[in-house]
Amino acid sequence: MQTASNHLLTSSSFVPNFPCSKSFLKHPNLTFLISPICSSSSKDGPKKPTRRRSYGSSRKSVLRKTFKQEQVTFTAPVSDDPLVAIIGGGMSGLLCALQLEKRGVRSTVFDTGIHGLGGRMGTRSIDEMVFDHAAQFFTVSNSAFCELVDEWSQKGFVRQSQGVIGELEAGGQFFPFLSSPPRYIAVNGMRTLADSLLSQSSMIEVVRPCWISSMEPYNGMWHLSENGKHRGQFDTTVIAHNGKCANRLLSTSGLPLIARQMKRLDLSSIWALLAAFEDPLPFPGETDAPFEGAFVKGIDSVSWMGNNTQKLSSSQKVGPPHCWTFFSTASFGKRNKVPQENIPSATAEKVKLLMLAGVENALGLEIGSLKTPIYARVQLWGAALPTNTPGIPCIFDPLGRTGICGDWLLGSSLEAAALSGLSLGNHIADFLKSGGSRPDEFAVGLHEDFHPLQGHEIGQFPGLEFNKDICEAEVQLQA
Repeated sequence: MQTASNHLLTSSSFVPNFPCSKSFLKHPNLTFLISPICSSSSKDGPKKPTRRRSYGSSRKSVLRKTFKQEQVTFTAPVSDDPLVAIIGGGMSGLLCALQLEKRGVRSTVFDTGIHGLGGRMGTRSIDEMVFDHAAQFFTVSNSAFCELVDEWSQKGFVRQSQGVIGELEAGGQFFPFLSSPPRYIAVNGMRTLADSLLSQSSMIEVVRPCWISSMEPYNGMWHLSENGKHRGQFDTTVIAHNGKCANRLLSTSGLPLIARQMKRLDLSSIWALLAAFEDPLPFPGETDAPFEGAFVKGIDSVSWMGNNTQKLSSSQKVGPPHCWTFFSTASFGKRNKVPQENIPSATAEKVKLLMLAGVENALGLEIGSLKTPIYARVQLWGAALPTNTPGIPCIFDPLGRTGICGDWLLGSSLEAAALSGLSLGNHIADFLKSGGSRPDEFAVGLHEDFHPLQGHEIGQFPGLEFNKDICEAEVQLQA
């Protein structure tokens, strides 16, 4: 048996209520085996009972890969002053850390960002040019998230965007959205919101840039490493990112049920083109495009075009330069997918020209008439947006004391990411307060089925698309 020291909480218990996700409340009883999770065929006959293995004081375990790996089982009571590792500094990871802090739990956030935190809240600044190159804006439909956004507005982190958005069809036919929910942006680019969220925290440490490459259970704790460099030991871990890197991390960590759920996630690939022009983009019959942003229809190489300069400016007169973010469709991204860490120059040039041609088509311009941008950069968003979801707020394995949060668990929006982080933070805090003595009561999301996810090519905007809001999660934020 292990002799791990793990978690005790000093704040009141809180259990969120998710009326559209009954599985979150049921906490189904689960059986964790060290044998492969996949069932054997009947011709093999009955299998001998397997035993749980506890990780403790004697050795570091050698784990089998992926779904055949042994299940980590921590059995010792939680410690008096637990420390949680959160791998990923996007919206869900940051709000998980903040919610843990409100419940009296310390955490360390590990993020790969060189320029700052944020994940999909990415902003690139080059001299006087500013581009939101991932999330463009967000909407609010959930009461708990609304409370947070009101707080951010009061602190000056975010404000409503007043510009016109709508749909743009090939040939320059623009249809403005006559009514839509308030759209929010960070005042100086989306990344500034991520950097501002932890500005007043006292129990959250941030380590970046850092790419956690391994998690090892040893002496009742999770030991995290970055390419062989020890990054600390933790009572509980949170995976707040996804894609191939998360799958690789989980493949040998002793968490087969969590690894299986993460592996079931499908992600799109989307190209982003950041382009700055000396003059405003022309539009048929007008001196410039009559919109701040547009969802483009019927053009394969462009699905969204957003005027960063107009969006972020506080005055009527904007530019030059005029900074635009263009996104491709997922089908275009899939056909032109390459390793995003090493994009061939020929591919980058091809994608840039095809996307600029798509912009011409969308605006109804003659071929080759669009002036060459004074700055242009393409970026592949390799693990862009989820195309399927289990529709639950979070995933948590109480035996392995590890959870997952992220927008994909509820949808594909910043609101979904926020709600997932808040939910997992509360869930882990409740688990720690219980002392870890009733693990089966805290197992969440380890067996949920996935279903297809609909939305725009660049994500969901609750209240804006299909009139389908994220399910109302009555998450109360505790002081």
